[in-house]
Amino acid sequence: MKSLQNESSESAAQPPPIVLVVADEVLVRLAVSEYLRQCGYNVVEASDAREAIEVLTSDVVVNIAFSDITMPGSLDGFGLAQWIRRERPDVKVVLSSGVARSAKAAGELCEAGPMLAKPYEHADLERRIRALLASHDKS
Repeated sequence: MKSLQNESSESAAQPPPIVLVVADEVLVRLAVSEYLRQCGYNVVEASDAREAIEVLTSDVVVNIAFSDITMPGSLDGFGLAQWIRRERPDVKVVLSSGVARSAKAAGELCEAGPMLAKPYEHADLERRIRALLASHDKS
């Protein structure tokens, strides 16, 4: 019985995964972030790739980055995904776009089937995040 309690207290002590949500549209970012918090994730928000890189180079341990592809600034979602692959390969990336031709390029930058076409259901995003976290735990 004691070992069972130790196991459950160890898993309870493990903090929830941290998801970085990157979107320049405030209402979209807030809605996605709130949904993911309700699903039990810790969420950090960024309005563009520059802010996202600031988070990724800080002490915050990000597990998943979810980013819109089209964003203002010198780096779009593709550029951010490339930066993450190069500088933080331990972080899984999910990209989202309303542009169909973006799917092929996103597939080359992210893990299997990472792109969500807009409009997407928040539950689809949460399932994708859960699957990426599960595959990361197995590796």
